[in-house]
Amino acid sequence: MVPSPDADHANFYGHYPYEIEENYFDNSVLESKPGTYRQTTVETGSFEPNAWGLYDTHGNVNEWCFDFYGPYDPDDAADPAGPSSGTRHVYRGGGWNDFAKNMRSAYRAAGQAEMKSYNLGLRLVRNADDRSYETVSVRNEDLSVREDGKVLIAFFSWSGNTRGIAQEIQRQTGADLFEITPVHPYSSDYNTVLMEAQEDQHNQARLELSSSVENMEDYDTILLGYPNWWASIPMPIASFLEEYDFSGKRILPFCSHGGGRFGQSLTAIAKLAPEADLGEGLSVHYSGGSSLSGDVSAWLTGNGIAVK
Repeated sequence: MVPSPDADHANFYGHYPYEIEENYFDNSVLESKPGTYRQTTVETGSFEPNAWGLYDTHGNVNEWCFDFYGPYDPDDAADPAGPSSGTRHVYRGGGWNDFAKNMRSAYRAAGQAEMKSYNLGLRLVRNADDRSYETVSVRNEDLSVREDGKVLIAFFSWSGNTRGIAQEIQRQTGADLFEITPVHPYSSDYNTVLMEAQEDQHNQARLELSSSVENMEDYDTILLGYPNWWASIPMPIASFLEEYDFSGKRILPFCSHGGGRFGQSLTAIAKLAPEADLGEGLSVHYSGGSSLSGDVSAWLTGNGIAVK
Protein backbone atom coordinates (compact mmCIF):
# COMPACT_ATOMS: atom_id res chain seq x y z
CA MET A 1 0.00 0.00 0.00
CA VAL A 2 1.45 3.39 -1.06
CA PRO A 3 1.32 5.98 1.75
CA SER A 4 -0.32 9.32 1.12
CA PRO A 5 1.98 12.16 -0.01
CA ASP A 6 3.95 13.98 2.65
CA ALA A 7 5.37 17.51 2.49
CA ASP A 8 8.43 16.25 0.59
CA HIS A 9 6.17 15.06 -2.25
CA ALA A 10 3.41 17.70 -2.43
CA ASN A 11 2.78 21.31 -1.44
CA PHE A 12 0.05 21.37 1.22
CA TYR A 13 -0.40 22.24 4.90
CA GLY A 14 2.39 19.83 5.74
CA HIS A 15 1.77 19.88 9.48
CA TYR A 16 -1.42 17.90 8.81
CA PRO A 17 -0.70 14.71 6.82
CA TYR A 18 -3.34 12.09 6.16
CA GLU A 19 -5.09 10.76 9.30
CA ILE A 20 -3.39 13.31 11.59
CA GLU A 21 -6.80 14.25 13.01
CA GLU A 22 -7.14 10.93 14.83
CA ASN A 23 -3.46 10.86 15.79
CA TYR A 24 -2.74 14.48 16.64
CA PHE A 25 -1.10 13.77 20.00
CA ASP A 26 0.78 10.67 18.83
CA ASN A 27 1.70 10.61 15.15
CA SER A 28 4.14 7.70 15.47
CA VAL A 29 1.59 5.38 13.80
CA LEU A 30 1.27 7.54 10.67
CA GLU A 31 2.84 6.42 7.40
CA SER A 32 3.30 10.06 6.35
CA LYS A 33 4.65 12.30 9.10
CA PRO A 34 4.11 16.06 9.62
CA GLY A 35 6.44 18.22 7.56
CA THR A 36 6.96 21.67 6.09
CA TYR A 37 4.12 24.15 5.60
CA ARG A 38 5.27 26.53 2.84
CA GLN A 39 2.27 28.89 3.08
CA THR A 40 2.35 29.75 -0.63
CA THR A 41 2.36 28.20 -4.09
CA VAL A 42 5.53 26.72 -5.58
CA GLU A 43 6.74 26.31 -9.16
CA THR A 44 4.96 23.56 -11.07
CA GLY A 45 7.10 20.46 -11.39
CA SER A 46 8.80 21.06 -8.04
CA PHE A 47 8.05 17.48 -7.01
CA GLU A 48 8.37 14.09 -8.67
CA PRO A 49 5.44 12.99 -10.88
CA ASN A 50 3.00 10.35 -9.72
CA ALA A 51 2.91 6.76 -11.01
CA TRP A 52 1.15 7.91 -14.23
CA GLY A 53 3.67 10.66 -14.99
CA LEU A 54 1.40 13.50 -13.87
CA TYR A 55 2.79 16.43 -11.92
CA ASP A 56 1.11 18.37 -9.10
CA THR A 57 -2.11 16.38 -8.94
CA HIS A 58 -2.07 16.86 -5.17
CA GLY A 59 -1.70 20.21 -3.45
CA ASN A 60 -0.33 23.57 -4.66
CA VAL A 61 -3.67 24.75 -6.07
CA ASN A 62 -7.11 23.17 -6.32
CA GLU A 63 -8.23 22.67 -9.91
CA TRP A 64 -11.63 23.50 -11.40
CA CYS A 65 -13.61 20.67 -12.99
CA PHE A 66 -16.31 21.04 -15.63
CA ASP A 67 -19.03 19.18 -13.71
CA PHE A 68 -21.31 20.48 -11.01
CA TYR A 69 -21.52 19.31 -7.42
CA GLY A 70 -24.39 16.91 -6.78
CA PRO A 71 -25.23 13.23 -6.33
CA TYR A 72 -23.55 10.74 -8.64
CA ASP A 73 -25.64 8.50 -10.85
CA PRO A 74 -25.58 5.17 -8.95
CA ASP A 75 -25.60 3.27 -12.27
CA ASP A 76 -22.48 5.06 -13.52
CA ALA A 77 -19.61 3.54 -11.53
CA ALA A 78 -16.78 4.12 -14.03
CA ASP A 79 -15.46 7.71 -14.10
CA PRO A 80 -18.73 9.19 -12.81
CA ALA A 81 -19.48 12.87 -13.35
CA GLY A 82 -21.78 15.15 -11.44
CA PRO A 83 -24.91 16.75 -12.91
CA SER A 84 -24.57 18.91 -16.03
CA SER A 85 -26.19 21.95 -14.39
CA GLY A 86 -26.20 23.50 -10.96
CA THR A 87 -25.01 26.41 -8.82
CA ARG A 88 -21.69 24.93 -7.59
CA HIS A 89 -18.83 23.68 -9.76
CA VAL A 90 -16.52 20.97 -8.47
CA TYR A 91 -12.84 21.57 -7.82
CA ARG A 92 -10.34 18.95 -6.70
CA GLY A 93 -6.81 18.17 -5.60
CA GLY A 94 -6.28 20.42 -2.60
CA GLY A 95 -4.16 23.56 -2.36
CA TRP A 96 -1.10 24.77 -0.49
CA ASN A 97 -3.13 25.51 2.67
CA ASP A 98 -5.23 22.31 2.65
CA PHE A 99 -4.89 19.30 4.92
CA ALA A 100 -3.89 16.02 3.25
CA LYS A 101 -7.44 14.68 3.69
CA ASN A 102 -8.62 17.29 1.16
CA MET A 103 -6.11 16.11 -1.48
CA ARG A 104 -7.77 12.71 -1.85
CA SER A 105 -8.96 11.92 -5.38
CA ALA A 106 -12.44 11.13 -4.01
CA TYR A 107 -12.84 14.50 -2.29
CA ARG A 108 -14.97 17.05 -4.15
CA ALA A 109 -14.86 20.70 -3.17
CA ALA A 110 -17.54 23.01 -4.56
CA GLY A 111 -17.85 26.71 -5.37
CA GLN A 112 -19.66 29.19 -7.58
CA ALA A 113 -18.24 29.60 -11.05
CA GLU A 114 -17.05 33.16 -10.37
CA MET A 115 -15.27 32.19 -7.15
CA LYS A 116 -11.67 33.38 -6.84
CA SER A 117 -9.19 32.11 -4.28
CA TYR A 118 -5.46 32.21 -3.51
CA ASN A 119 -5.31 28.40 -3.73
CA LEU A 120 -7.56 27.75 -6.72
CA GLY A 121 -6.59 27.35 -10.37
CA LEU A 122 -6.99 25.07 -13.37
CA ARG A 123 -5.05 22.55 -15.42
CA LEU A 124 -4.64 22.84 -19.18
CA VAL A 125 -4.70 19.47 -20.96
CA ARG A 126 -4.68 18.15 -24.49
CA ASN A 127 -5.69 14.84 -26.03
CA ALA A 128 -3.03 12.16 -26.12
CA ASP A 129 -3.98 11.21 -29.70
CA ASP A 130 -5.89 12.52 -32.70
CA ARG A 131 -9.18 10.78 -31.96
CA SER A 132 -12.25 12.95 -31.63
CA TYR A 133 -13.97 13.04 -28.26
CA GLU A 134 -17.51 13.82 -27.26
CA THR A 135 -18.14 17.43 -26.27
CA VAL A 136 -19.75 17.92 -22.87
CA SER A 137 -21.89 21.01 -22.21
CA VAL A 138 -22.75 22.34 -18.78
CA ARG A 139 -25.02 25.18 -17.64
CA ASN A 140 -24.84 27.44 -14.59
CA GLU A 141 -28.16 27.96 -12.86
CA ASP A 142 -28.78 31.59 -11.98
CA LEU A 143 -28.94 32.61 -8.33
CA SER A 144 -31.62 35.21 -7.60
CA VAL A 145 -30.40 37.44 -4.76
CA ARG A 146 -32.49 40.02 -2.92
CA GLU A 147 -30.69 43.19 -1.86
CA ASP A 148 -33.24 45.35 -0.05
CA GLY A 149 -33.31 43.58 3.33
CA LYS A 150 -31.32 43.94 6.53
CA VAL A 151 -27.86 42.63 7.40
CA LEU A 152 -27.34 40.01 10.12
CA ILE A 153 -23.99 39.16 11.72
CA ALA A 154 -24.21 35.53 12.86
CA PHE A 155 -21.16 33.90 14.43
CA PHE A 156 -19.84 30.99 16.48
CA SER A 157 -16.82 31.65 18.71
CA TRP A 158 -14.87 29.44 21.09
CA SER A 159 -11.74 31.37 22.11
CA GLY A 160 -13.23 34.83 21.60
CA ASN A 161 -11.31 35.70 18.42
CA THR A 162 -14.33 35.36 16.13
CA ARG A 163 -16.51 37.21 18.63
CA GLY A 164 -14.10 40.16 18.56
CA ILE A 165 -14.22 40.28 14.76
CA ALA A 166 -18.03 40.14 14.83
CA GLN A 167 -18.15 43.00 17.32
CA GLU A 168 -15.85 45.09 15.13
CA ILE A 169 -18.13 44.42 12.15
CA GLN A 170 -21.14 45.49 14.19
CA ARG A 171 -19.33 48.65 15.31
CA GLN A 172 -18.73 49.59 11.70
CA THR A 173 -22.14 48.60 10.31
CA GLY A 174 -24.67 48.76 13.15
CA ALA A 175 -26.05 45.43 11.89
CA ASP A 176 -27.89 43.01 14.17
CA LEU A 177 -25.68 40.52 16.02
CA PHE A 178 -26.55 36.86 16.72
CA GLU A 179 -24.23 34.40 18.49
CA ILE A 180 -24.58 30.75 17.48
CA THR A 181 -24.26 28.71 20.67
CA PRO A 182 -24.79 24.97 21.18
CA VAL A 183 -27.00 23.77 24.02
CA HIS A 184 -24.07 21.68 25.26
CA PRO A 185 -20.92 23.84 24.96
CA TYR A 186 -17.54 22.53 23.95
CA SER A 187 -14.86 22.02 26.59
CA SER A 188 -12.90 25.08 27.71
CA ASP A 189 -9.68 23.00 27.52
CA TYR A 190 -7.87 23.46 24.20
CA ASN A 191 -6.63 19.90 23.76
CA THR A 192 -10.03 18.49 24.66
CA VAL A 193 -11.90 20.75 22.26
CA LEU A 194 -9.56 19.70 19.46
CA MET A 195 -10.74 16.13 19.86
CA GLU A 196 -14.39 17.10 20.37
CA ALA A 197 -14.39 19.20 17.21
CA GLN A 198 -12.66 16.47 15.21
CA GLU A 199 -15.15 13.85 16.36
CA ASP A 200 -18.11 16.07 15.52
CA GLN A 201 -16.74 16.71 12.03
CA HIS A 202 -16.01 13.03 11.48
CA ASN A 203 -19.59 12.13 12.47
CA GLN A 204 -21.06 15.15 10.66
CA ALA A 205 -22.86 15.88 13.92
CA ARG A 206 -25.65 18.41 14.05
CA LEU A 207 -25.58 20.09 17.43
CA GLU A 208 -28.73 21.46 19.02
CA LEU A 209 -28.49 25.24 19.26
CA SER A 210 -29.64 27.22 22.28
CA SER A 211 -31.48 29.96 20.36
CA SER A 212 -32.86 30.84 16.93
CA VAL A 213 -33.18 33.86 14.67
CA GLU A 214 -36.91 34.54 14.90
CA ASN A 215 -37.11 36.84 11.86
CA MET A 216 -34.60 35.36 9.41
CA GLU A 217 -36.87 36.29 6.50
CA ASP A 218 -36.09 39.97 7.19
CA TYR A 219 -32.39 39.53 6.38
CA ASP A 220 -30.98 39.37 2.89
CA THR A 221 -27.27 39.42 3.77
CA ILE A 222 -25.74 37.14 6.41
CA LEU A 223 -22.21 37.87 7.61
CA LEU A 224 -21.26 34.42 8.88
CA GLY A 225 -18.33 34.06 11.27
CA TYR A 226 -16.51 31.06 12.71
CA PRO A 227 -13.03 29.74 13.60
CA ASN A 228 -11.25 27.41 11.19
CA TRP A 229 -11.47 24.03 12.93
CA TRP A 230 -9.58 21.17 11.30
CA ALA A 231 -9.66 23.05 7.96
CA SER A 232 -13.44 23.37 7.91
CA ILE A 233 -16.43 24.85 9.72
CA PRO A 234 -17.34 23.98 13.31
CA MET A 235 -20.45 21.83 13.36
CA PRO A 236 -22.62 24.48 15.08
CA ILE A 237 -22.28 26.41 11.79
CA ALA A 238 -23.64 23.38 9.91
CA SER A 239 -26.59 23.24 12.33
CA PHE A 240 -27.26 26.93 11.75
CA LEU A 241 -27.11 26.65 7.96
CA GLU A 242 -29.54 23.72 7.93
CA GLU A 243 -32.03 25.45 10.21
CA TYR A 244 -33.07 28.15 7.73
CA ASP A 245 -33.83 28.63 4.05
CA PHE A 246 -31.02 30.74 2.57
CA SER A 247 -32.45 30.81 -0.96
CA GLY A 248 -32.04 34.29 -2.42
CA LYS A 249 -29.79 35.44 0.43
CA ARG A 250 -26.14 36.42 0.26
CA ILE A 251 -23.66 34.87 2.69
CA LEU A 252 -20.37 36.65 3.36
CA PRO A 253 -18.07 34.44 5.47
CA PHE A 254 -15.47 35.70 7.94
CA CYS A 255 -13.06 33.30 9.57
CA SER A 256 -10.45 33.41 12.33
CA HIS A 257 -7.54 31.02 11.79
CA GLY A 258 -4.06 30.07 12.95
CA GLY A 259 -2.46 29.81 9.51
CA GLY A 260 -4.81 27.80 7.29
CA ARG A 261 -7.01 30.73 6.23
CA PHE A 262 -10.40 29.37 5.11
CA GLY A 263 -9.24 25.78 4.63
CA GLN A 264 -12.20 23.97 3.06
CA SER A 265 -14.78 25.92 5.07
CA LEU A 266 -16.06 27.82 2.03
CA THR A 267 -16.92 24.62 0.19
CA ALA A 268 -18.67 23.30 3.31
CA ILE A 269 -20.87 26.42 3.36
CA ALA A 270 -21.46 26.21 -0.40
CA LYS A 271 -22.70 22.62 -0.10
CA LEU A 272 -24.98 23.35 2.89
CA ALA A 273 -26.56 26.47 1.35
CA PRO A 274 -26.61 25.71 -2.41
CA GLU A 275 -29.22 28.36 -3.27
CA ALA A 276 -27.42 31.19 -1.49
CA ASP A 277 -24.96 33.54 -3.16
CA LEU A 278 -21.58 33.05 -1.48
CA GLY A 279 -19.67 36.32 -1.60
CA GLU A 280 -16.09 37.34 -0.93
CA GLY A 281 -14.88 36.21 2.50
CA LEU A 282 -12.54 37.67 5.09
CA SER A 283 -9.91 35.51 6.81
CA VAL A 284 -8.31 36.94 9.95
CA HIS A 285 -5.20 35.58 11.63
CA TYR A 286 -6.27 34.89 15.21
CA SER A 287 -7.79 38.15 16.54
CA GLY A 288 -6.54 40.34 13.68
CA GLY A 289 -4.29 42.66 15.67
CA SER A 290 -3.90 46.36 14.89
CA SER A 291 -5.00 45.95 11.25
CA LEU A 292 -8.42 44.46 12.09
CA SER A 293 -10.42 47.68 11.77
CA GLY A 294 -8.97 48.51 8.37
CA ASP A 295 -9.25 44.95 7.10
CA VAL A 296 -12.91 44.76 8.13
CA SER A 297 -13.67 48.14 6.56
CA ALA A 298 -12.05 47.18 3.24
CA TRP A 299 -13.90 43.85 3.20
CA LEU A 300 -17.28 45.42 3.92
CA THR A 301 -16.80 48.15 1.33
CA GLY A 302 -15.65 45.64 -1.27
CA ASN A 303 -18.84 43.67 -0.75
CA GLY A 304 -21.06 46.75 -0.94
CA ILE A 305 -21.91 46.83 2.78
CA ALA A 306 -22.41 50.36 4.11
CA VAL A 307 -19.93 51.44 6.78
CA LYS A 308 -20.73 54.17 9.30
